[in-house]
Amino acid sequence: MRKLPPLNSIRAFEAAARHQSFTAAAAELSVTITAVSHQIRQLEARIGHKLFERTGRAVTLTRVGQAIYPLVRDGFDQIADAFELVNARANDDSIQISATRAFAERWLMPRLSQFNAIHPDVTVHIHGSERAVDLRAEDIDLAIRYGSVESDQRDSVILDDCYLAVADRGICPEDRMPTIADFYQRPLLAYKWENRALNAPSWSAWLAQVEHNRTVDFRISWYSEEMLALYAAECGLGPLICSNILIDEELRTGRLRRIEGPRLAGFSYRLVEMPSSRRKTGLRVFAQWLRAEAEAFRTRSAVTD
Repeated sequence: MRKLPPLNSIRAFEAAARHQSFTAAAAELSVTITAVSHQIRQLEARIGHKLFERTGRAVTLTRVGQAIYPLVRDGFDQIADAFELVNARANDDSIQISATRAFAERWLMPRLSQFNAIHPDVTVHIHGSERAVDLRAEDIDLAIRYGSVESDQRDSVILDDCYLAVADRGICPEDRMPTIADFYQRPLLAYKWENRALNAPSWSAWLAQVEHNRTVDFRISWYSEEMLALYAAECGLGPLICSNILIDEELRTGRLRRIEGPRLAGFSYRLVEMPSSRRKTGLRVFAQWLRAEAEAFRTRSAVTD
């Protein structure tokens, strides 16, 4: 007979360790923060070791907690896998995908009709979010994450972007490539990045690499969201620095025109799968299709650059 601590205490520990927050763990488990704290104290008393260091509202794992957490996490994953076997057939044709709203709307959704035509039996649910969602807590099968990647994560990358200055063709000269001098009387459009940790490409970085009248004091019109700024640019309100991946169709049709200047380094889109979802036929074919679409996009972009 296995001698295990109370399961509720183990669940509270796993959730708190994964979120690095008692508050988030309480929200996931639908209990109070006090209940989570009590369950973890009970577990600490049972094993005779502290599992968390508490500093105000923040919590970090102790050395013992760091040693235990991966095993507990993997144990819960295996339990989830066991029950997934029962439901696998019913869930095979339904997958949950998370991506940033801009990527979902501008790159993924215009291509989804192709996937639906090839695999009409697979239902794709799209969750748009600028934050890195917890796949376990939010029942997500596959996340398309955007940001910097480490060298050991390169295998999961499907796309790398760069940032260009563009403007609606209606406010650009017709007979030549526009320059920044064509927009001295217009505000430069910009938006607030949700992820403040990213070193976001900016007008100051772009202008530093362009020959222009240094006495001109550019005005910047700020937008709270990326999609609002993109729409403002398409309405001809001013030029915008944005990802080449999000405006590929507009550049190819000429609706948006590139302004003479540098390409700023961007970030990467990579795939993160929920381990327990890998048996799903629907997820497997979707991931294969997505990688093929990304490869086709990269090949075409390399030819047109």
